[in-house]
Amino acid sequence: MKSLFSPNASFAHDRGEPDPALRATLAQAYSGGHEPYLRAVAELCTSRLLLPIVATGDDGGSGPDPDRQAEMAAVMVQAADGSRGIVAFTGLDALTDWNPDARPVPCTLDDVAATAEETGSRVVLIDLQGPHSLVIEHALVTELAQGHRLVEVSAGEFGWMVPNAADPDAEPGPSAG
Repeated sequence: MKSLFSPNASFAHDRGEPDPALRATLAQAYSGGHEPYLRAVAELCTSRLLLPIVATGDDGGSGPDPDRQAEMAAVMVQAADGSRGIVAFTGLDALTDWNPDARPVPCTLDDVAATAEETGSRVVLIDLQGPHSLVIEHALVTELAQGHRLVEVSAGEFGWMVPNAADPDAEPGPSAG
């Protein structure tokens, strides 16, 4: 069994199982109109995701160097137009189907979005090879990277919850506006 690297104590007992309700919401994300898509993003804001980390560097084909520490990096994919995206997964099953050698790091969507911003990535790709893929667009990634959470305030109405400016470690609260 692959262990989950977990720097966040809230994920200490996470085994990587997908949330069936989240996957059902992702399955409906592109079912028509913008509402199902926003609902999927809002649900992702309160879900645990797995960010795949892989070893980087070129050993020149000579094999492992015992004096060298492997560097780990988040995985980016590049589109034909040169734009990049960060990938994340809803469960260990989807991550290992995509790349069995990737190391899963449990995180939140705002963590993934912040990584996307740091790396110059335009989008976040959820469950790249399925079972139900979702692309989070750049405008949303920018908001999420700031710690904002998309919430459904009433049926079909969405808004941003933002962190309390006086306490950057506080849970997000409703925004005025």
